[in-house]
Amino acid sequence: MSLQYKIGLVLCALLGVFDVLSVAGAGAEDAPPTPVVVLGLILGLITLVGVFLAWRGAKKGFIAVVVSRVLSALSAVPAFFVEDVPGWVPVAVGIGIVVTVIALGLLFSERRQAAPGPLAQL
Repeated sequence: MSLQYKIGLVLCALLGVFDVLSVAGAGAEDAPPTPVVVLGLILGLITLVGVFLAWRGAKKGFIAVVVSRVLSALSAVPAFFVEDVPGWVPVAVGIGIVVTVIALGLLFSERRQAAPGPLAQL
């Protein structure tokens, strides 16, 4: 397991922790709707379990991390279009999406190196 892959997993784990901790803000005045908070909690937990499994080399863990992070990023996109959100929310969502893209790029760089295509044999 390369350093890049480990950094990608750590970044994904941190994003998963932030998703889980978002439950603490539920019920606040400027909190997201309850279904969004619940979805974030579920995706955060899936990410954390996936990171644990992927760290141990399980392909299913890698898939769980990728799918849960993509769904989490997609579920945050409406924050850019809803009018009643505080100004810091789109900034935080943007940072989260950028970190997600970086983390997934690091994870996939390991996969590309581990499984070269048919042209690599030429």
